[in-house]
Amino acid sequence: MSRRFYPELSSLGVEQIQGDIGDRVAVDKACQGVDLVFHVAAKPGIWGHYSDYFKTNVSGTRNVIDACLNHNISKLVYTSSPSVIFDGTNMEGVDESVPYPKRFHAYYPQTKALAEQCIKAIRHDRLMTIILRPHLIWGPRDNHLIPRIIAGAKKLVRVGNGKNRVDTIYIDNAAEAHILAADKLDENPDLSGNIYFISQGEPVFLWDMINDILKAAGLAPVKHSIPRWVAWMIGALLELVYKTFHVKNEPRMTRFIADELATAHWFDMTAARKDLGYTPKVTTEEGLKRLEKWLRNKAVL
Repeated sequence: MSRRFYPELSSLGVEQIQGDIGDRVAVDKACQGVDLVFHVAAKPGIWGHYSDYFKTNVSGTRNVIDACLNHNISKLVYTSSPSVIFDGTNMEGVDESVPYPKRFHAYYPQTKALAEQCIKAIRHDRLMTIILRPHLIWGPRDNHLIPRIIAGAKKLVRVGNGKNRVDTIYIDNAAEAHILAADKLDENPDLSGNIYFISQGEPVFLWDMINDILKAAGLAPVKHSIPRWVAWMIGALLELVYKTFHVKNEPRMTRFIADELATAHWFDMTAARKDLGYTPKVTTEEGLKRLEKWLRNKAVL
């Protein structure tokens, strides 16, 4: 179920249903005759109305849960984000025990955290669940991270000293982790209710990764930089201006973005390796080669 129709899926024989996850009736109908649900839908980004984020990320998740319970679906794998625990400080090798922050600087992580809590509240004897937290998913056909980096290539400025390491995950590895989670629930129902970080397993310097993506697109690397505190102040000012004058466009900088771009955030994958048997099969190097090939073919077309 998605907002759009994808010819690629149709060619694979995949049945597609168009609809809004915020529509309770549509979600319930989509779950008829289903044994397992992968809930990967969300409203991403860092700017917009809270009500829009809440409708998709929280109400939409409640709709999925209710539909699963209504149709006696046995398993639900939910795609969350490590941003739900991000508090603006460096997070290096932390595990799933880290609590939610007391305050969020963006509606996306705030509503994803609320959605996680909805999943965690489910009685395991009624519906088995696993929550996955993939970090910075990228690869061919990406319509979030890669396009943003490429579109802003000429205006990109490094925030901070460039020494902050982060986790990322190639799309094939993220998909594999979801399949493993569903399979392992059958083998070990006691895993129900668990949360797992998943990534490439090898933290990289964020700005080196951004430059690698730009290189794959045939673009020049980021050359200029500004201190984190400057970016944070610019973000705070832009947020104030945009909210005061009801500007709909997304500001180029916010406090959340400044913190994300300048801090380390990589995670301990011990639990995912042990419980799910997860090991990233596609290396970052191989993923970048595949991305470059796809971008070149796309440019030719």
